[in-house]
Amino acid sequence: MSKIRIITDSASDISTAEEQKYNILILPFPVTIGDKSYMSRVDFDNTGFYKLMEENPNELPKTAQITAFQFDELYKEQFDAGYTDIIFVSINKKGSATHDNAVMAKNEFFEEHPEYAGKGTIQIFDGVGYSGQYGYPVVQAAKMAEEGKKVDEITAYLSDILPKRRIYFGIYGLKYAAKSGRIPSAAALVGDALGVKPIMKIWANEIVTAFKCRGEKKLLAKMADVSAAEMLPGSPYQIVYGCDDVCRDELAAKMTEKVGYAPDDFFQIGAAVASNAGPKVVGVVFTVKDEA
Repeated sequence: MSKIRIITDSASDISTAEEQKYNILILPFPVTIGDKSYMSRVDFDNTGFYKLMEENPNELPKTAQITAFQFDELYKEQFDAGYTDIIFVSINKKGSATHDNAVMAKNEFFEEHPEYAGKGTIQIFDGVGYSGQYGYPVVQAAKMAEEGKKVDEITAYLSDILPKRRIYFGIYGLKYAAKSGRIPSAAALVGDALGVKPIMKIWANEIVTAFKCRGEKKLLAKMADVSAAEMLPGSPYQIVYGCDDVCRDELAAKMTEKVGYAPDDFFQIGAAVASNAGPKVVGVVFTVKDEA
């Protein structure tokens, strides 16, 4: 009988409540601040990480990849626990070597460990983006597994939905983007001085500056406008946010006004995203319509 294990990494920003409710295994990313090393979601929660950032304003947090050796050990552990089908959805493969490490370990696993041959399958998916962009599909996949759906149904869903997910998010402070280099920010410090807030677009593994707005109110209004125009009508959407609940709620209200219904989930960014974008961000994640 099939026993499916849904796994992702901590950049998915899935809440602890959903992690536990749907039996999702979330792999933590290592994080270094100054000379101290931590494990995301293990040594701190999101609030704790924001506090560490505040206490170390001159230290840029650095995240590290999950290694092929760790994946090799993970696959053994899951098969030994009785799982027959492992499904791993990773952070954007262009943003971390984690995805390639998972694939490398998979490709070598059954040859290096012939005792596990025939015990099950390993399937790896590129999350294509960050945070709820792939965190939401992972939760839906885990729900499907809990409902007794077959592995082929779950993998077909992930294959279909992951490339269709898009996010627009606004960055309120550009210091981290300027330092990290992960987010396009050539004019970051100038933008901060002038009060210009960029709206970033994550789509098809790329992060680009989609729009620039002067002032926070215009930022929220523009994100709601473009997201409502490009999303699949009637489909669920989610809000991603950082340390500020007010901008989260304001964006949710603007989206509800635009499309006629509220977001069905919220994803608070953790260490992997906050290290590069800063702790104060807000955005909309949605499934694109065909022509968008």
